[in-house]
Amino acid sequence: MTSGETLWQVPVGSEATSAAWDPPTTETPGAVFVCAHGAGGHMADKSLLAISEVLRACGVGVVRFNFLYREQRSRRPDPMPRLIDCFTAVLDRVRQELKPRTLIIGGRSMGGRTASMMAAEGTPASGLLLLAYPLHPPGQQQKLRDAHLPAIRMPVLCLNGTRDTFCDRPLMEAVLARLGTNWQMRWLEGADHGFHVLKRSGRTDAMVMTEVADTVREWIARLPP
Repeated sequence: MTSGETLWQVPVGSEATSAAWDPPTTETPGAVFVCAHGAGGHMADKSLLAISEVLRACGVGVVRFNFLYREQRSRRPDPMPRLIDCFTAVLDRVRQELKPRTLIIGGRSMGGRTASMMAAEGTPASGLLLLAYPLHPPGQQQKLRDAHLPAIRMPVLCLNGTRDTFCDRPLMEAVLARLGTNWQMRWLEGADHGFHVLKRSGRTDAMVMTEVADTVREWIARLPP
């Protein structure tokens, strides 16, 4: 739970899921980031709370939510169409409730991949923010999840660690070479899939999160009105 959060129940067809609105702590809401969790996570896990904390401090409001399988206490991710239906229902609530001037969709790992599928299919938003995009399963670089990426036309910011076993850097660079100028990639030196760094790197997790926040803030400032 974060300070100032507002909890929602969001209908998804005949079901419902939980969401939380975390307003910015420093500025009047302008940009709102709808942030989906990873396959093994949930809306209140440490990674999403850390992301929400640093973004709120730089003026970005964050909406966190559970995919339906997590709301129902399952650990088995839903099929992509069901993930998209849930994300879409939360987006509808955000538009109705908050009426954001700048609406960013995305999330961590699987959550970001879901948002990228929605962006490729034409879901309207100001931008797509991918945190630890899972380009392939660990050790299975032949199973690339890149076929839909060239169809994305909105501005994209993708942040991955250089030690991310879900995103081989040379493979990702090859994919980026086929994408448009709407894509911006930021490599987080020494970070793994969870944005954690080793002590011997000379960096701390807090330093990585500050880099994430600064990069996101600068990217949002350049988004078209």
